[in-house]
Amino acid sequence: MKSFRPVHVWIAIGVVVLDQLVKAVVRPRLALFDSIAVIPGFFSLTRVHNTGAAFGLLNAIDIPYKTAVMALVQTAALVGLAAYAATLAPGQRLTRIGLSFVIGGAIGNLIDRVTAGYVLDFFDFYWRGWHFWAFNIADASITIGVALMILDLIGAGQSRVSRTV
Repeated sequence: MKSFRPVHVWIAIGVVVLDQLVKAVVRPRLALFDSIAVIPGFFSLTRVHNTGAAFGLLNAIDIPYKTAVMALVQTAALVGLAAYAATLAPGQRLTRIGLSFVIGGAIGNLIDRVTAGYVLDFFDFYWRGWHFWAFNIADASITIGVALMILDLIGAGQSRVSRTV
């Protein structure tokens, strides 16, 4: 059982760097709840702060030390993901790459949570009465990573060699 290869580490680092660079551009240009229409009626850059979990879950709940609790839970999840990644077989390429995206995204959001007390989200998609949650590069990377892992789970990307019995 091999651990992550250097390419997997570079994917995770690339996600963290890209996420933090884009957030560094957004922070000084948009105040909280400011919005810039990019494609009117479909896509805006809207600054929101997520103090909760994914998709804003627990965002409205105010508990003592919420930021610390959320950061600890996120750190524990990262440790679990890294431990799982170390157990993957070399042939599970899509899962390894997917986990690289997930880990990079989780680290990007953890940096926000620890340094600012919230995760900065700003990609805002909507259509008529439908409105998706605002998200960021880290969130998109986590979604891409999970999709790659699901593809690996259903057998995409594996060679189809018939076996004789």
